Amino acid sequence: MQKTVIRTEAAPAPFQGAPYNQAIVAGDLVFVAGQLGLKPGDTAVEGDITQQTEQALANLEAILEAAGSSMEQLVKTSVFLMDLGDFQAMNDVYAARVGDRPPARSTFQVAQLPSGALVEIEAIAHL
Repeated sequence: MQKTVIRTEAAPAPFQGAPYNQAIVAGDLVFVAGQLGLKPGDTAVEGDITQQTEQALANLEAILEAAGSSMEQLVKTSVFLMDLGDFQAMNDVYAARVGDRPPARSTFQVAQLPSGALVEIEAIAHL
């Protein structure tokens, strides 16, 4: 199976030059690497959980569009939170962005995220 690398300037480049891509298309699926609430070109994550979730989803959407997909084509997401106490605030933003047919989702509390981020979201979508 062929895999195609997806890269867009509308979302942050791999964190600190790490060896991964923003996304890979394989078959009729696009696999998007975890996205932080980091604006393209910035080096620090800023804002509260609401702002970081908005930016992480904006990054995810930009990458999906670059791959020829969209938020409506999401089939699975994984959300990593520093604090499950932020679940409701994250979920409010998330619900507004994923449409009326949301994907399957897992949500985890983790010990740490890069750059002190509060949330990271990875996804799989259909083309």
